[in-house]
Parts: sequence; structure tokens; C-alpha cells
Amino acid sequence: MFEKLFKYPRVYARHRDGPLSDARESYLSHRANDGTAPNTLLRVARELLVIATEINLVVGKEIGIEEIEAAAQCWARRQQRSHRAHTQRWSHELFVQTARDWLRFLGCLREPAEIAVRFSNLISDFATCMRQERGLSSATIHNRCWHAEQFLSWYDQQQSRPFSEVSSTDVDGFLALKGTTCWTRVSVGTCAKALRAFFLHAEAHGWCSHAISAGIESPRIFDQEGLPAGPGWNDVQRLIASTNTDTPHDIRDRGILMLFAIYGLRRAEVSRLRLEDFDWEREIIRVPRPKQRRTQDYPLTHAVGEAIIRYLKEVRPRCAHREVFLRLIAPIKPISPSGLYNLTRKRISQLGIVARHGGPHSLRHACAARLVSEGLSLKEIGDHLGHRSINSTRTYAKVDMAGLREVASFDLGGLL
Repeated sequence: MFEKLFKYPRVYARHRDGPLSDARESYLSHRANDGTAPNTLLRVARELLVIATEINLVVGKEIGIEEIEAAAQCWARRQQRSHRAHTQRWSHELFVQTARDWLRFLGCLREPAEIAVRFSNLISDFATCMRQERGLSSATIHNRCWHAEQFLSWYDQQQSRPFSEVSSTDVDGFLALKGTTCWTRVSVGTCAKALRAFFLHAEAHGWCSHAISAGIESPRIFDQEGLPAGPGWNDVQRLIASTNTDTPHDIRDRGILMLFAIYGLRRAEVSRLRLEDFDWEREIIRVPRPKQRRTQDYPLTHAVGEAIIRYLKEVRPRCAHREVFLRLIAPIKPISPSGLYNLTRKRISQLGIVARHGGPHSLRHACAARLVSEGLSLKEIGDHLGHRSINSTRTYAKVDMAGLREVASFDLGGLL
């Protein structure tokens, strides 16, 4: 690996003959296989030699964070004194980060002990119940546990009482605080729903009073506030048309936006798509549905198939990852759900498209609204969107204003 990075014989010899050369070269090869850019590899290689020189490392012996911090401080101070750096900050941060990643790779980093969080056992039991007994999705479990953790953290800081003495007044105070400082009514309502589920579980296990869950009230959601908000279909077509270029990012993003708009997929579902999920012979796309813990087959439309084939042939980096959609710049890795959100929101904003929420879910709403306008039943729309309950789909009936006007214009034969 050193011979690929360093062309000058003296520099190559310094890295090859330096301390722990095999361990450094092994880590650099690992980073190269993960798609790290050559310039980044060069910077890491230089820093690894400094770390191996500054810290008395022995492979197999654990090194603590405090030893890394001390060595980094000495190195940063020398860099500043020798006028190689204006401040100590960047030298210190690069040293610490690189050392932690390298030692963790070698299995030599002594990780700090986790600080015990009060009430963490309650959250763990709550999550286990939702997973094993109720069969809820991982996203729902994470969301409800997060809100329960927020409340318990606040309760621990504000009150010196045990959890068995928690009351409805405490829950009301927490929700009121969040509602007046940082959360919208919809967010407070989501939290109230999660806390209601948590306290139902707590009451069933005798952790607290039995009068709390029933007293948790959600704030009023005003008319139209809960309606799905997505761009019009003309704007969706304009968004997809904007990717009809020969640039690598447009070629990749075209397939992603089509999956959001035509199939109404969630961002987590698109990020999890793997190469084997496309059956090209049968023209089927197999979509993982995390909420249902199953996969759902869709017919692969000609336009979507062409867009994805072009991306796979011309743009997708060659690597060991099986996920379909990858980053196009190093480090090469699958695009995360948050990355899909950012690229969608950026493209919607650049085109000046007006949407209350500019992420992938707005395209899912646009897909549902279009299906409603095409006259599909709620059952058909729910199946297309992967809803488990008709209640999740019923909200889209509110947006079919053209259909409601048509109903209002019926001649009821003088009955009225």
C-alpha cells in the first residue's frame, strides 16, 4: 500500500521502516477497500506514522482515550510552536480521530465505560414488549422509545422522586414545556401518543399509578393540519424531467425520484434496495417493507427499469456493496435515508416547487393523491403504498376535492 501512495524513495522508506508498518499498511488497505479517496488515504498514512511515533503502541495491548488525548495535545503544541499550524485545534482533532479509528480497527482501543442511565431498564423492557409481543416495526419502536427517553431524562433532571411517584401533572408539564419552546402541535401530539403507550405498559407492570395513561391528552390538531401535503403532479413531472441529463448525479437521482413518485416508496425502503431485489427477467421489483416485516412485489415499469439500468451500467461505482444506490464520491458506501432526504429536498428547493415538506415523503403523498384522482379505491391505494391499516389510507380521501364537487353536483331527483 505504501508504494501506491508514496513515489519518492526516501518518503516510501520512512513509512515502510517506521514503527508498526504492517498494522498501518493493513488499516490503509482496509480504508482503500471501503472506497476512501487517494488524497484522504495519503493524509491518513502520514497521520498514522505520527501516531505510531508519538504513542508507545504494542499490538494486542489496549490504549485508552486519555493516553490518545495526552499524545495529541503534545503533538498539536509542537506543531504550533514550529509554525506548521496556526492553532492546535485541527492537529489535535485529526490525531485523535485517526488514532481512535485505527486502534478500534486493530482491536486495541479501550472504549470508555458506558454511563448508566437512570430508568434505562424501563425503556429496554418497553422496547422488548413492543418487539416481541406487539410485533411493531423497528421505526415505531425507535420513535416511541425516543419520546419516552426524552420524558424520563426531563423527569430525572427536574424531580428527585422515584418513577413510582410520577403523576399526570409531570407528563402535562413536560408536554407543555415542549409545546411552548421547541415543538409544534403535531410533534407534541406524536409524543403524547408515544407516552400513552409507554405508561400503559408501565401501569400493566405496576411501575406507576394506573391513572396516568388515560389522562394524557393530545393537543388539538386544526382542520387541514393533518392532511398529507405533497407537490402537484405537474411539479413531480418537472422534478423528474430535471434529471434527464448525462451527469452522474442526475442519472442516479432519476431512478431514486421515480421510485419515490411512482411507487410511493419510503426513503428507508429505497435505501435498503439491493441488486438481487430486481428480477429483470420477470420485470419485478421486490421491495422490503420494514413495517410489515415482509417484501412486496411490484411490476417494474419500463421507464423506471430503463433509468435504473442506465445508472447501473454507466454510473454505479464498482464495489462489494450490494445496495443499489451508492454515494458517487469517496468513501463509496450506500446512501443513507437521511442522504436520500437531503438530495430530494435540495432538488425540490432548486426548482422552486412549493411543498410543506420537501423530502421523499412529499413525493409519496403526491403519488397517493394522484391515485385518488385516478379513481382507485382506498384498498388499492393502501396496497400500493404498503399500508397495514385502511385508517392510514383514509386520510387521502380528504384531498379528492374534485370528486367531492362531483358528488355535490348530483341531481338527487328532488329528494332535497
